[in-house]
Amino acid sequence: MIELRHLRYAVTVADEGHMTRAAERLGIQQPPLSQQIAKLEAIVGASLFKRLPRGVELTNAGRTFVERARTILNDVDLAIEATRRNARGEEGSLAIGFTSSAAFHPLVSSAVRSLGEASPDVALKLEEASTPDLIAMLHSGLLDVALVRSPVAQSSGLIISRILDEEMLVALPDRHPLVMAKGEKPRRVRLSELANEAFMLYRRPSGPGLYDSIIAACLAAGFSPKIRHEAPRLLSTLSLVAAGLGISIIPGSIAGLETSGIAYLRLDPGDNLVAPLYLARKDEQPSGALQLFADIVQRENASMK
Repeated sequence: MIELRHLRYAVTVADEGHMTRAAERLGIQQPPLSQQIAKLEAIVGASLFKRLPRGVELTNAGRTFVERARTILNDVDLAIEATRRNARGEEGSLAIGFTSSAAFHPLVSSAVRSLGEASPDVALKLEEASTPDLIAMLHSGLLDVALVRSPVAQSSGLIISRILDEEMLVALPDRHPLVMAKGEKPRRVRLSELANEAFMLYRRPSGPGLYDSIIAACLAAGFSPKIRHEAPRLLSTLSLVAAGLGISIIPGSIAGLETSGIAYLRLDPGDNLVAPLYLARKDEQPSGALQLFADIVQRENASMK
């Protein structure tokens, strides 16, 4: 059976035109090299080299063999380098999913941008969906990683890492009495002050983590929120708030959007209401691109603190 080393031996002998010099270049002794070349010729069934008084030269059959051997060795080298680049996260592909609220956090856009700059040859696929849909896509292999807002119930076979806790804000119509009463100094609002308000929330299937957190925090504050409308997307709730139909509670990063007719107030820390951000992936050896992205997320998060 011909091995790669036999191909390297033949190419090196052809380049040097001399068995002894080829052996020195290969780091072996001349007699074993001559034996391996003879063995190779026996396997091929043709003489590859013509022995001369001062070296060797290729036969016609040898020229054909060495030409193909160079191509094979070059392909092997390219395959090894491509594999190493993939393992380092410098090429390949990565499918990243995120919820609609997670998409607005600066960490997400910063991490995706940094990955693109570090590894421009990695093909990125971005998918926005609800947490349940993202988790289903992770399990099915349609996604490599997802950024979600809630710990996942169907976490078997997944690694769920809590990255950060984001402040939640109260979104109110800009002419709301609480906004008008705050005066020159921004004030914090207790959840209990919102007991009689009409709430605009995004539907639970779209964001079960934040939805459940808001309901639980209101109950802990002594009231059950009056949910007037549920919208299919988080941004839709802001449209309802701007129309004066009620209030909403949103992750702080959403407040960076240009939204006329809306004011934002901070919640009292004692209400313990935050919007966590989790990174979810399959519990298996990550690809180079996935590991690089996870490392970038951790690094970018640390730099933002």
